[in-house]
Amino acid sequence: MNAAIGQSAVVLGLLASLAGAFTLAVGLTKKRPSLLRAGRSYTWLILAGAVMAALAMERGFLTHDFSLTFVAHNSSRSTPLLYLVTGMWSALEGSIVLWTLILAGYIAAMARKYRARIDDPMVGWATLVTYVVSAFFFLLMVGPANPFRTISGAIPSDGPGPNPLLQNHPLVAFHPPMLYLGFVGFTIPFAFAVASLVTGRMGEGWLIDTRRWTLFAWGFLSAGIVLGAWWSYEVLGWGGFWAWDPVENASFLPWITATAYLHSVMVQERRGMLRLWNLSLLLATFSLTILGTFLTRSGVLQSVHAFTTSGIGPLILGFFGLTVAVTITLIAWRGDRLRSPGTIDSPVSREGAFLANNLLFAAFAFVVLLGTVFPLLSEAINGQQISVGEPYFDRMTMPIMIALLFLMAIAPVLPWRKASGELLRKRIQWPLTLAVTAVVLCVVFGVRGLNPLLVFGLGAFAAGSAARQLVLAARRQGWRGLVGRANGGMIVHIGVVVIAVAFAGSRSFAHQTQQSVSAGQTIAFAGHKVTYLGTEQVTHANRLSQEAKVRIDGSKVYRPAISQYTGGGAAIATPAVRSTPLDDVYIKLVDAPLHPGGPATIGVIIQPLIMWLWIGGGIVGLGTLLAAWPGRRRRPVDPVSAPVAGAPDAVGNGARPLVGAADRADRDGSTEKAPTPAAPDSPDTPGPTPTPEGVPAGVPQ
Repeated sequence: MNAAIGQSAVVLGLLASLAGAFTLAVGLTKKRPSLLRAGRSYTWLILAGAVMAALAMERGFLTHDFSLTFVAHNSSRSTPLLYLVTGMWSALEGSIVLWTLILAGYIAAMARKYRARIDDPMVGWATLVTYVVSAFFFLLMVGPANPFRTISGAIPSDGPGPNPLLQNHPLVAFHPPMLYLGFVGFTIPFAFAVASLVTGRMGEGWLIDTRRWTLFAWGFLSAGIVLGAWWSYEVLGWGGFWAWDPVENASFLPWITATAYLHSVMVQERRGMLRLWNLSLLLATFSLTILGTFLTRSGVLQSVHAFTTSGIGPLILGFFGLTVAVTITLIAWRGDRLRSPGTIDSPVSREGAFLANNLLFAAFAFVVLLGTVFPLLSEAINGQQISVGEPYFDRMTMPIMIALLFLMAIAPVLPWRKASGELLRKRIQWPLTLAVTAVVLCVVFGVRGLNPLLVFGLGAFAAGSAARQLVLAARRQGWRGLVGRANGGMIVHIGVVVIAVAFAGSRSFAHQTQQSVSAGQTIAFAGHKVTYLGTEQVTHANRLSQEAKVRIDGSKVYRPAISQYTGGGAAIATPAVRSTPLDDVYIKLVDAPLHPGGPATIGVIIQPLIMWLWIGGGIVGLGTLLAAWPGRRRRPVDPVSAPVAGAPDAVGNGARPLVGAADRADRDGSTEKAPTPAAPDSPDTPGPTPTPEGVPAGVPQ
């Protein structure tokens, strides 16, 4: 029954996606509002198909329906309940089910949000694009990635269970869904970017439609990457959290381009510049999610994060190629409308810093992409298998990351258009003092090495700049000053600084040893004492474990283990970690005793500041929520007292260009905008209470 329900649901979703796309295409080309309204109604059939397919798959796992090939290969009767539920995304076919479910949820949320604009061609084209993407993923489930394929012969009474690495830590319930919410979420801003190109509405109005969609997708992807690093640290037993693994890079690449977009979009909203940059970044972000899907699901990469070899690789690669070809064609078609009306007056300005930020992020993405795909290209062209490891990525990305930290420090203190030397000195004074103090303290406490000192110093500089902005906002508006995109972004900056400092500290000052010890023997290492108390065998529902009892610094006993899972395969080592704000003591059982009472081999890794990686991730999440929360709206402007277009602004920065105006004109199809007074440059500048940057008075947020 699960197979019949699931297959019917997939067919329903596919037919609804195709019918909806066709209906909208006809309605848009023939300008028939009735067909636009009919086309939007297919959203709920797509959602119904995706939900039914996911429920049928989960029911198959929970009822041990081993007639389903996917369940028989990825479940067992001894698998704990949590890992039965997560079994759906533990292998290829089920991961496509989750992807389609999340995509259908996003499409439904989009239909709900824009229900009042049902006749707007911009929303119609965006909806059509999401239907096409949905049809592709439903098509995968109908064809080579069918999750409801049944076993033709005798139905087994049990299965091997999920991959052992996917059933020994609860983070598997959170890390993949967060990544998928990020990956799939970029479909919505991509759809609006395509719609803006098709309709020719190249003003700033479509940015309003995509801003929070992009921010939420970026936030989910950020959380997924941090949780993935945490999972790797807690599960894989190597003591690290980021190895520039190709599959890690596949999730990192769209994060880089989306981060660049979230910065440069403010320039377009404020000054009308970087239109081509922003469109290209959005289109590249979605394209990179499809490329990442190919890398992880085609079998071309060998990684603990990747799925096994499958037949869907050529289809996904073809879809990626089609996406890139269509977007490049649309940009070339609308190239004459993508010229920005404004120019950067001075490189020492906030827009100048954002442009430099874009260039650095583009270089960052290129370096990571090259290192990720070069081995594949080499094998395809020369037949030679080569690898690109951590030394390449560390050497090539470290200068870029240091430069980005510098921009994080300097950009918040720069005004728009241009900065005077006196103003810059005033704003930079105490963040720079904090940076110098941090470097001096690091040297006093024995920190050595150029890269760590640069990261710690620039990190303090960037944190000081962000904190200065937050203090000024809180002084002016109270706690509400922390709400809104600008100041939420400053909290995100602080979280990123915390992650960067923790990353540099843990990578630069880690110590490790491995020793054979007998019961009662103590390992004194790097200021810590690790006492081995013996080993015992413990039987769990899904595994048999040899657990070592280890006391750290005379306090709590920790239990690193080597486990053999009921489904067979190699034994899996599970480390134990004692975390404090200062450092982590990471213990792994390398070799269990050969006989009772015999010696065991214990590995010990001491790494500073690891806990702050996860704390920094939490700060980033908090900042993302605050940035997405609507800020205070600007009061309607009195046309009599409003500044004249082209007149000097409130602080004498010179004439402002006629950009960043009411987006309602753009929503009605106009490409020309009436002028709108800009918000004050920063909390230092007196002026009317601003809305989130670039949002005109009276436009609902």
